[in-house]
Amino acid sequence: MKMTNRLLAVALTCGALAGAGESRASWMRDGKWGVMTHYLADWKAQTDHVPINIDEWNRLIDGFNVEALADQLQQAGASWYQISLGQNSGYYLAPNATYERITGEPGKCSRRDLVSDLYDALHKRSIRLAVYLPSGAPNKDEKAVAALHWRNGPFPNREFQTQWEAVIRDWSQRWGTKVSAWWFDGCYFPNSMYRSNTAPNFESFAAAARSGNPGAALAFNPGVVYRILSMTPHEDFTAGEIDKPDLVSVRRSTDGLMDGVQIQMLSFLGEKWGMGQPRFTADDVIRYSRKIWDTGGAVTWDVPVELDGKLPAAFVAQLTALSKSSGRK
Repeated sequence: MKMTNRLLAVALTCGALAGAGESRASWMRDGKWGVMTHYLADWKAQTDHVPINIDEWNRLIDGFNVEALADQLQQAGASWYQISLGQNSGYYLAPNATYERITGEPGKCSRRDLVSDLYDALHKRSIRLAVYLPSGAPNKDEKAVAALHWRNGPFPNREFQTQWEAVIRDWSQRWGTKVSAWWFDGCYFPNSMYRSNTAPNFESFAAAARSGNPGAALAFNPGVVYRILSMTPHEDFTAGEIDKPDLVSVRRSTDGLMDGVQIQMLSFLGEKWGMGQPRFTADDVIRYSRKIWDTGGAVTWDVPVELDGKLPAAFVAQLTALSKSSGRK
């Protein structure tokens, strides 16, 4: 696909500015902290006892109140918001014609473009938007797994990755600069899948995600590793998945950077990812966050979300306390 002159100019400008990872993700260091929510069909079936089917999924996405959520995030003081596009069920919260063509499963991508609507609500409140996507096929959808030619394990998965990059490219070009960052989960076998000299590899993976916005910051997640680290020069911030933030360590960092990319930790405030009551006190949340801030890093806290997209009051109170302690101007 040929770039327009305008897009090429943007790409060259962003490339020059973002030769080092900190340039694309420096807003994370400045903003200090953000919020993530997992809005997933199978999780909602588990926590809210709703059925999983195309009609119900569209009903849920249509009922997601972006303005109410954006108000909560603004009042709490969040600098960015990250939402899951989908995960294992095969249901996604934005249209993607490429995904439906490849899998032959029309309708599992919602009619409503929730990402674009979230951007509209967040942007007018000066809150950035990031998205979460697994790096593998939805493993509970056998038809999609077969169509995408996915094998879970240390395999090259070259045919899968070529198709998955096409899916990512579809979304990236749909949203353009609306999406400031991508967080890719499940990059558990980087030597097998992404470190080859020829595409598909980390470079082509990153290019697909940045095809709509060359300035988008990326992170590739190897799983829970208590020592913050970077996976590749093609990412801009550390994925930083941590389940026990008291165990996290940051070593050999320089001015908020780990091996040239922005330090970032992602952990959860509930009893587990996306679910439960608060497991920490507000003082704990502040202490764990400050440990990362003191290195020049940033923190994203995952919070459970209601069916209508709003955050439970107990978590909003913790986030508000965090904001007051951040010292952010």
